[in-house]
Amino acid sequence: QVQLVESGGGLVHPGGSLRLSCAASGSILSTYTMGWYRQAPGKQRELVALINSIGITMYPDSVKGRFTISRDNAKNTVYLQMNSLKPEDTAVYYCRVWSSSIDYWGQGTQVTVSS
Repeated sequence: QVQLVESGGGLVHPGGSLRLSCAASGSILSTYTMGWYRQAPGKQRELVALINSIGITMYPDSVKGRFTISRDNAKNTVYLQMNSLKPEDTAVYYCRVWSSSIDYWGQGTQVTVSS
């Protein structure tokens, strides 16, 4: 069983930056897809970034150009660099690692963007 632990959340002013990290307790195969989701109060959980086994990334328009996902397979870690943060980015952010046979989620980390 793999456990994912997110860190790096917090309170930031609009226009600021945060870097989220998600470390896996066990070995994550480089063939797995890794991603970040977020859920704001009263809203559905949504994908904000993913990176596949060959490094192809995908972002929704709402964060494109501001967020960057990366992975370090040697460290079993996925990162989310968030720049130019907006109040509407406020949410609990979750990391996810999945394939056709596994699907792991972290416990979430709060990101609050407020002046």
